[in-house]
Amino acid sequence: MRPELRRNLQRLLAPRHVAVVGGRDAEIVAQECGRIGFRGPIWGVNPRRSEIAGHPCFGRVEDLPEPPDAVFLAVPRAAAIETVAQLRKIGAGGVVCYSAGFRELGGAGTLAEQTLAEAAGDLALVGPNCYGLINYGHRVALWPFAHGSSKVTEGAAIVTQSGMLGSDLTMSQRSTPFLYMITVGNQAVLRFEDFLEVLVEDPDVRAIGLHIEGVQDVGRFASAAIKALEANVPIVALKTGTSTVGAKLTVSHTGSLSGTDELYQALFDRLGIIRVDSPAALLETVKFLCVSGAPKGNRIAGFTCSGGGATMLADHAERIGLDFATPTPETAALLKQRLPEIATVSNPLDYTTPLWGDVERLPPVFQAMLGDRYDMAVMVQDYPLPELAGSKDSYEKDARSFMAMARAANLPAAICSTVPENMDRDSREMMLAGGIAPLQGLAEALGAMAGAARYGLRRERVMARGGLPALGLLEPIAGRNRAALVDEWQGKRALHSAGLAVPEGRVATLDEVGDAATEVGFPVALKMVSDRIAHKSEIGAVRLGLSTAQAVAEAADEMSTTVARHDKAANSGRFLVERMLPSPVAELLVDIRRDAQFGLAMTLASGGTLVELLSDAVTLLLPAAPDDIQDALARLKLSKLLDGYRGRPSADRKALVDYIGRLARFAEAQIDRIAEIEINPLFVLPNTTCAVDVVMWSAPKDGG
Repeated sequence: MRPELRRNLQRLLAPRHVAVVGGRDAEIVAQECGRIGFRGPIWGVNPRRSEIAGHPCFGRVEDLPEPPDAVFLAVPRAAAIETVAQLRKIGAGGVVCYSAGFRELGGAGTLAEQTLAEAAGDLALVGPNCYGLINYGHRVALWPFAHGSSKVTEGAAIVTQSGMLGSDLTMSQRSTPFLYMITVGNQAVLRFEDFLEVLVEDPDVRAIGLHIEGVQDVGRFASAAIKALEANVPIVALKTGTSTVGAKLTVSHTGSLSGTDELYQALFDRLGIIRVDSPAALLETVKFLCVSGAPKGNRIAGFTCSGGGATMLADHAERIGLDFATPTPETAALLKQRLPEIATVSNPLDYTTPLWGDVERLPPVFQAMLGDRYDMAVMVQDYPLPELAGSKDSYEKDARSFMAMARAANLPAAICSTVPENMDRDSREMMLAGGIAPLQGLAEALGAMAGAARYGLRRERVMARGGLPALGLLEPIAGRNRAALVDEWQGKRALHSAGLAVPEGRVATLDEVGDAATEVGFPVALKMVSDRIAHKSEIGAVRLGLSTAQAVAEAADEMSTTVARHDKAANSGRFLVERMLPSPVAELLVDIRRDAQFGLAMTLASGGTLVELLSDAVTLLLPAAPDDIQDALARLKLSKLLDGYRGRPSADRKALVDYIGRLARFAEAQIDRIAEIEINPLFVLPNTTCAVDVVMWSAPKDGG
């Protein structure tokens, strides 16, 4: 971001004075600033008014007492462009452009937005077509609607592409501590990455929540996210508007496996960004991070006063990767001494109703459990309705006992309700005051804690290997339209020259295939060699398990006829004869391709005939570290086969990771020449790995 633009954005986010330009919408903003407690001067700009919401009003922006740090602009499109130019001229800081009718309309609107951006220059312009921003810490609301939440001194910064979602989030009854609420609109000047770069430097921002429809500059976004990871400011993302890029990947099997959404997921995984799938999950996750902080691992201690509650905790945790680890024998013995006879030592622990509300006997139970090797803790409580509050005292006693013991153990902790609405505001505020996150909804609560644990583990790993710079992406090279298919023999020769194993084989003519097969050794596979055939099985261009020279010759003759019937030019008269490999432990698909936004992306998937049946795939962005490749393999359903399923041989995972890593480095070195490499199947054998089938697309050196 340009230095002057950065300075102006900082002025806009924490202004000394505010100007509102327009009519009714501008008046609401002035009222909201007053309601939230803004202490600086507020000036109106409207030639037909003498005051706005009790504040002085001027006919033109040039008449303002001094250049305003922040401006809310709500006038028609043409007037908005003219006003922005005037604000830039007088040295204003930034503008929230509520005005609509720009790029969202296309055509003339797109041209008008370009003119608006040019008029803004280094003026920090938010929008157009956005609700605006709220800074609860500085008590400024450049927001044309009534909104919820209240003043905080530290908390979450939320940046969203949806104005209505931003408004809805402020109204949520979840006590999420919002420090900023920012809607970016069309992003004519300021983009997601600009806000990230500045917000991560605010010492009062504990976490950043994003609602993303799409990122315009993935490289800059990644750089800003790396900065957040280094500063230990977690990012939580709600990605909407997902779609696949299958239409663009018309040949590769991977087209149906790794589209836009998978690439965003790969980006989030790489950068330690916690992905959520709903606004409620976004709120609960940033709340937990802001109040309790990120744990160092996924081992969790759970407490309920209900056997059913304990079971629900355990069941959901297993699905999302949280570990309710069994207490150690020492801890179990201590718990047995302190629990009633009817209680069973377990995790999650049902401490049973005889201890409910007992401020003498219950804290030692919490203390014993939390003294074990856990990374975080949760207690389940659903609070009574106000008219049934006679029993609330016991709930609060248990909560306070838990909070005290969690603080003493220095563990990130939460109290959650099974049903989201079963936690009243007073109880939430009591927990916040005690430094414990009040989480609402069992699934949302555990999801928030699991996401926070993944972030903590990812950051710890990245920092331990000193790899922050390596998280950066390879520079994207646009274009694949001019890519050309490389025949399989050339593709395999290229891999072999890079030290990657391929089956032993020979290229032969129709008259030579029998001798070539004898030389290679039976049984053999026979394939047509052609730069017009991507997937051979679909047109009869491959035969497997041929055991005699005569069978090979006959198969080659039949193949020539079959291929010519499909595409006469594809019948090259050249055949690849390869020695068959023994049955593998598993078959993988590995695909590496260039993307105009994300650089090089690698997809690992169940291969062979399972590729589209199982849709079992994980996508990584390159370059990737060995442990990232290992983690990706572990996430596949196929992973069980690699360990030796039901007595079958196991794979050498280290050798497999090494092979995939060398393949990735080969692609990185050839990024300007290769558009895509697909290996399907990649045979994973007990002691080696081999690329059985290779499809490679070359690209001109100019990247066209």
